Amino acid sequence: MKILTVTGYKPMEINIFNEEDERVTYVKAAIKKRLIPMIEEGLEWVILSGQMGVEMWTAEVIFDLQDNYDVQLGIFPPFENQDSRWPEPLQEKYQSIVATADFYKPLYQGDYRGAYQFKAKNLWLADKSDACLLLMDQEYPGSTRFFYEIAKRYLPNHAIYTITPTDLDDVVEEIRMANPDYWM
Repeated sequence: MKILTVTGYKPMEINIFNEEDERVTYVKAAIKKRLIPMIEEGLEWVILSGQMGVEMWTAEVIFDLQDNYDVQLGIFPPFENQDSRWPEPLQEKYQSIVATADFYKPLYQGDYRGAYQFKAKNLWLADKSDACLLLMDQEYPGSTRFFYEIAKRYLPNHAIYTITPTDLDDVVEEIRMANPDYWM
């Protein structure tokens, strides 16, 4: 596997309304835990559309991993200015991520024109990927279900990886147990 698409929930879908929420740390730790073995086995590119939430957090994880691993980040939003209606702090964060990414190219020139751009983005990402990693609960898939349905059609089952609520619980417990105060 050389190219991996990563996607998942937007922050409001998992009741995160502040980037400083400690749950963001756990999500990022779970993403990192899944990415490192893939990178060590030859993963070269992580691609995403740059949407807020899991995708932006993944970009930050990739930037951290680039200190020790040779992995690149490509951002392919469905259209230009996808962040134009986001809260200002997220717009600033997005612009910083786009400026730091190894590759950036919107799939459509210009602003939002219709929902077809999101479907086209999902199709494009699935087509260009060898596999995908989704932070998703099967019972409550949220907007991630749109990419998941396309991934099931275009990628073999063994190429669809997920981070589930159980995986997140495990990461939370690992982080807590790593704290020496936990054992007192």
